[in-house]
Amino acid sequence: MTYTTQQIAELLPEIMDIKDASLRDKVAAVWSEAITTGCGGKGWTFDELRAVPFTLLAGDIDLRYIEHLRSCARQCMAIADVLTGIFGDRVPIHRDHLLAGSLLADVGKPLEFDKDAKGNVIKGHYGEMLRHPFSGVAMCYKHNVPPEVMHIVATHSFEGDKVDRTIESIIFHHADFVDFDIAKFLGKRAGKKG
Repeated sequence: MTYTTQQIAELLPEIMDIKDASLRDKVAAVWSEAITTGCGGKGWTFDELRAVPFTLLAGDIDLRYIEHLRSCARQCMAIADVLTGIFGDRVPIHRDHLLAGSLLADVGKPLEFDKDAKGNVIKGHYGEMLRHPFSGVAMCYKHNVPPEVMHIVATHSFEGDKVDRTIESIIFHHADFVDFDIAKFLGKRAGKKG
């Protein structure tokens, strides 16, 4: 099955804010591939993806993967608005690249994650071999996503700590860790209650 851009927008409505229709369709094509080939090759349903935890590294918290993607996309746009509002064009931001990168940074997670026999989301064999920035870039390359967007995918996590991040990657990196650090805090708090 191949999902259309409009179908992907049901899961990630922020995709429709990408002004370049060609880039928007490429982002949707990458997502379609991730959804249909992930979960150990079985694929995911939209409802399954909506139920996937944001991270497997923070314990039992009530934050979800799709919510995280949408949160980061909106944070990135808000940060871009603030920077542009204060600094103007002295801080050049390519908004479409930033938004596309924010929606694609974790696109490799549907491949990284799988389900165990009980239906619990786990890091699968694929995830043990390749972290999501690598599989995300591979899918992006296959669908002719611009290198400026692939840079965000490649450098958003600790893999990017040894390279010079672009402005868009810096923005996404910090938005991503806002969510991740909050998730870790909530996980510790939940662990203390248990």
